[in-house]
Amino acid sequence: MDSRPILAGVIGWPVKHSLSPVIHTAAATAAGIDLEYSAIAVEPGSVDAALQAMRDEHIRGYSVTMPHKEAVISGLDELTVSATALGAVNHITNTNGHLVGNNTDGDGFILGFEHGSSRTIRGSTVGVIGSGGAARAIVEACARHGADGVVVVARSAERAHIAASLAKDVGSVGTEDSLRSCDVVVNATPVGMAETPGEGELVTDVSNFDDHTVVVDIVYNPRETPLLAAARERGLETVEGVTMLVGQAAEQFSTWTGVAAPLEAMFGAIKSLNS
Repeated sequence: MDSRPILAGVIGWPVKHSLSPVIHTAAATAAGIDLEYSAIAVEPGSVDAALQAMRDEHIRGYSVTMPHKEAVISGLDELTVSATALGAVNHITNTNGHLVGNNTDGDGFILGFEHGSSRTIRGSTVGVIGSGGAARAIVEACARHGADGVVVVARSAERAHIAASLAKDVGSVGTEDSLRSCDVVVNATPVGMAETPGEGELVTDVSNFDDHTVVVDIVYNPRETPLLAAARERGLETVEGVTMLVGQAAEQFSTWTGVAAPLEAMFGAIKSLNS
């Protein structure tokens, strides 16, 4: 048998504060898998070098985070149906130098949301702020999981329409005012993320949200984003970005190791950071 560890990591910019190593290491320990998973800083414009290193160093998997989810596509050998439909990749699997891009962001969002919230997506009206790769994945998944409506709010009208079209009959493009009556509002942009130009910024005003609104931020660094802090002060239910992070990591772990992801250990690793 091959006794070498499975190599994997997360590529992004910035990435040094990523919690993915904590989650995957906890999963490997619980499953008894020899996995070495690290955070790999890849500057914008340098993804081709990172993909070549993946081949040369026999790295089994990359998790892909902002801002590389679209940029990696041109350097891959194959895309799954999901990655092709969404035009974005959130992880790559290397099989003997053949790199396949996939996207588990949408289903990861659903899994994480329903683990961390009192609501379900089915029957809810969901407002999604953003139109990038993660936003598109969330829009598509919410529609597929039974949302009554999915409203996309973004700066680019063209990109907003593209994202909303993924929700088919229940998708629409809205404005910030449209978020007031949504059951669930999701920030799927980098606004509020540490060490970015939007650090400390509030992506939208929550003061006029309905009292029943659940506010979700997929940004997880910091854990308490400006949006979540404002929502909690307003008395609204909130869901942290780490829940989606765990959800989307589960399928990655299983793909790279061939072992079912130990979800409780993965969620437990995140909870332990607060203790």
